[in-house]
Amino acid sequence: MAEQQIEDDTTRAKARLPGLEIEIVHRRSPGADSEQISINLQAVPSFEAFGRFLETANPFAFWAEAAQTAWLPWLAAARSLMLPWSVPQVPPKLNAGNDRTRS
Repeated sequence: MAEQQIEDDTTRAKARLPGLEIEIVHRRSPGADSEQISINLQAVPSFEAFGRFLETANPFAFWAEAAQTAWLPWLAAARSLMLPWSVPQVPPKLNAGNDRTRS
């Protein structure tokens, strides 16, 4: 996403997706008593073609991937908090002279 500040208090942000260009323009009035935000969408080749592209996509797979991306870090953190806080136990040392069997 590209962002550009112009001298007349106008900020522009542009993004390109497959088949869609997005431009967000933020302007302040010269007296700084009002603001204007405009969002411009341009589908290439057309909104109809972009809509057909979205129809062919699997919305369930999209939402499943989005949910997994959002929740995995939280689930990993919760799992690490569930681990015991004690210091790991050191196994007892074996004495070489005491492990002889008696006959």
